[in-house]
Amino acid sequence: MATAPRPRTTTRDPGELTRRLTAWLGARLPGARAAGVTVPASNGMSSETLLFDIDHPRPPVRSCVLRLAADPSAYTVFPEYDMARQYRTLKLVAERTDVPVPRVLWLEEDPGPLGAPFLVMARVAGRVPPDVMPYTYEGNWLHAASDAEREQLEAAMVGLLARLHGQVPAAEAEFLALPGPGDALRRHVTAQRAYYAWVIDGLARSPLIEAAFDRLEQLWPREPGEPVLTWGDARIGNVVHDGFEPVAVLDWEMAAPAPREVDLGWTIYLHRFFQDLTTGSGQRGLPDFLRRDRVEARYARLTGHTPRDMDFHTLYAALRHAIVMLRIAYRQVHFGEAAVPADPDTLILHHDSLRAMVQGTYWAG
Repeated sequence: MATAPRPRTTTRDPGELTRRLTAWLGARLPGARAAGVTVPASNGMSSETLLFDIDHPRPPVRSCVLRLAADPSAYTVFPEYDMARQYRTLKLVAERTDVPVPRVLWLEEDPGPLGAPFLVMARVAGRVPPDVMPYTYEGNWLHAASDAEREQLEAAMVGLLARLHGQVPAAEAEFLALPGPGDALRRHVTAQRAYYAWVIDGLARSPLIEAAFDRLEQLWPREPGEPVLTWGDARIGNVVHDGFEPVAVLDWEMAAPAPREVDLGWTIYLHRFFQDLTTGSGQRGLPDFLRRDRVEARYARLTGHTPRDMDFHTLYAALRHAIVMLRIAYRQVHFGEAAVPADPDTLILHHDSLRAMVQGTYWAG
């Protein structure tokens, strides 16, 4: 698969965004203007992020982050971006838990001002484990840390999940419930099937992804467990740290009621995804960090709940990630940054590890 160095992350003009943001802000806070507007180089391919300062004698906060729903004409990664849902989730977590989240300032549901709905939050200073190049590669602050420092960060990450799952009353997260029949886990998987169908509409199917769905059915938990509020994108790359302690938990667009193992599986597998890339390139990576056995044991100590059916949940995480990877690959094809290979499964960066999970050999290796 021939690709550009990095996939395109935006189709919007930064200068036009700055002008329109300044006009919007002035209407909300008379006399204020947006200053120092920047689009981070690490901007993702889902919601877009803008950083700016409020130039005003008495601003509610000085430095802000704006999360803007993806441009609907730009071959989006997800079929919809519900900013009101994210805003309400952040408010719920802030009010009902001690999990640190950014302070939300404004929600704009009218697409007129910037071309899509958005929310504005206070910016939290700190550092985030990098995705590009991944923190498992040499040359970044987390890789250079001591074993004790990484242990501190790992403990804090598992602690975030334990507190989130235990502190939010399930009834208060019902606005996030996914549609369809069955329990929360069945609805969660059904939503992923619908997402996959949207990704491949008019395009080549992925036999590997479909085999993974079939394998899920064979491994389906006898007792999925009571649903809790799950973060959805539970990985250390979505946490701002002061030193090695979390000060802000980001990216709540995939939050939903589900068994707690859905978050645990995502945390464990997303680290393994980066670790596999690193060892595949000839580096050692961080083999003792966020290990499955350590995460499961730590979570059990903190909550009294021993994680169950983790072969199912780590496979489910790898499957969910594969669908996102396939959509991103087809997005690159759309923009002329890649060509479709004869085997569409090779568009999935972790196709070898996903296949090993389907075959039941991954964790034995």
